[in-house]
Amino acid sequence: MLAVPLSGCASATNYLDPAGPMFMGHAAGAAPATVELRVVTLNLKFGTHVERAERLFAATPQLAGADLIVLQEMDEPGTARFGSGLGMNYLYVPSAIHSTTRRDFGVAILSRWTIDDAKKIPLPHRHRFRKLQRAAAAATVRTALGDVRVYAVHLETRLGASDRDRRDQVDEVLRDVDGWSGIVVIAGDFNDRDAAAHAARAGFAWPTSHVHDDAAVMDVDHILVRGLCAAGAASAGKARDDFGASDHRAVWVVVRRCDAASPPGRRRFAVFRAKAMRVDPGEFGAKEKDLGGVVDPDHQHRDRAGRSET
Repeated sequence: MLAVPLSGCASATNYLDPAGPMFMGHAAGAAPATVELRVVTLNLKFGTHVERAERLFAATPQLAGADLIVLQEMDEPGTARFGSGLGMNYLYVPSAIHSTTRRDFGVAILSRWTIDDAKKIPLPHRHRFRKLQRAAAAATVRTALGDVRVYAVHLETRLGASDRDRRDQVDEVLRDVDGWSGIVVIAGDFNDRDAAAHAARAGFAWPTSHVHDDAAVMDVDHILVRGLCAAGAASAGKARDDFGASDHRAVWVVVRRCDAASPPGRRRFAVFRAKAMRVDPGEFGAKEKDLGGVVDPDHQHRDRAGRSET
């Protein structure tokens, strides 16, 4: 492990070793037997309110049964606490010591099943000003549906990098995906929609494409999948946060293997195409009413508060 401080008082201290650091913990009980995967992504805002996030997950049915969780802006103690509280194994990969908190800043994968083949993927393009270099986390999760390659991402912000830079960061993840022929989940904070659309154009389904305003009025938190399809109606959404856990809303999706996803007549997740910017309402429920404030495509509970630039 090599940490190199960069010049300037507001600069991050990056972990430059492509092999680490990485941390793993084990808190899961008996592996669940299920034909569905409930996947959640949440940017926890510097991991400040882990206890509130635990309460949020416990109180929200769409989150409480999560099988895979991807977290951003975490440190290892916060990840370990969250994993222990939810009874999940975890992989945590810090990118750097953040210049604001002076604590580790990175992404995590949590699972109810065994996590193997952990990998750090350094991403190109440092932040323009604080010089932070981000890294994605990758792991193989031994789920009841078979092995799933999971990628946790937190791409650079709009202030810190260009749209092209974020697409380059997605491409770095996709290069790693090329070596995997099975099921894939890519989830996290993309810091815009364009980067998620870029992954979709590479052949991934984008089941959360209709979920809006997950970070104030921005659409930044996304889940993309390959080899998985919708488990049924209302299979994706965002969770209302009544606990003040973060400045982001947790985004979730429920998926199955495509050969067992839906009864005849129900369409599978469509791959987003650049020329089809509107999502078919019948596909992803884009016109569903707000179900208890959780699925909120019509923006009935928009949070207009600002968010810090991280």
